[in-house]
Amino acid sequence: MIYFRGCTAREKETSIQDATEKLLDLAGIDYRVLDDEKCCGSVLLRTGFIEEAQKQIQKNTEILSGELILTSCAGCYKTLKDDYEGLDVIHISQFLKQLIDEGKLKFNKKDLNVTYHDSCHLGRHCNVFDEPRDVISSVANLVEMENVRENSICCGAGGGVKSAYPQIASQMADSRVKQAIETGAELLVTPCPFCKLNLRNDDLEVLDLTEFLVKYGGE
Repeated sequence: MIYFRGCTAREKETSIQDATEKLLDLAGIDYRVLDDEKCCGSVLLRTGFIEEAQKQIQKNTEILSGELILTSCAGCYKTLKDDYEGLDVIHISQFLKQLIDEGKLKFNKKDLNVTYHDSCHLGRHCNVFDEPRDVISSVANLVEMENVRENSICCGAGGGVKSAYPQIASQMADSRVKQAIETGAELLVTPCPFCKLNLRNDDLEVLDLTEFLVKYGGE
């Protein structure tokens, strides 16, 4: 198995990579990371640089073909699964669900209220809704926001919006955080490093799914 970290977890939100590797080690999973890992091409595709993206896809395909690829990032998952051909890809939320079901990872349930943000790429684009919720429910009480699953609202970070229109991205994040706070939850969990980065705020703790398990899944 190759653990494809993705640019954000590899460069900006390195605590996501650390938490993921800790969980994989706890479960006894044999995996490796790429020392020279390159971007999956998602940002290039979403912002219209198709020719450049195709070159990146070709290079990565030569390296990743024939391997099971585990991704931290919802955007990487969507891109490697749908925009590449013939790759075997699984998102960390799906893999964690398998490990919990198989008894390879065990967590202690807490009296803790947690809400969950469906990222666009993992949710609406790839129809992965239940697995992350099941993982959260193994540790805490899941309380849902007003807009969830297919009707979830974007955090504002994707499609180049955060870079080109930072004010709009911030306004969208504020709207989502407001919904999260209204649930009475003590923290907000997301399956996407992009979402975590944009949803970060001073009023509510925001964690990646892996960080949440590492921080709250023990004694």
